[in-house]
Amino acid sequence: MIIVNLKKILTFAGVGLLLFFLIAEPQQAAQLVQNILATLRGAAEALITFVKQLF
Repeated sequence: MIIVNLKKILTFAGVGLLLFFLIAEPQQAAQLVQNILATLRGAAEALITFVKQLF
């Protein structure tokens, strides 16, 4: 029961921190999202290249 309450508290704290970051620094938050998406895109392209080389 304590674990469930701790999980809820940490979830709400994380969401609150995320909202604060988005409101306080929207341009930095947008840049962070762009960086994450660029990294994911690069990883996907590398995986595609790897699979193409196998066949």
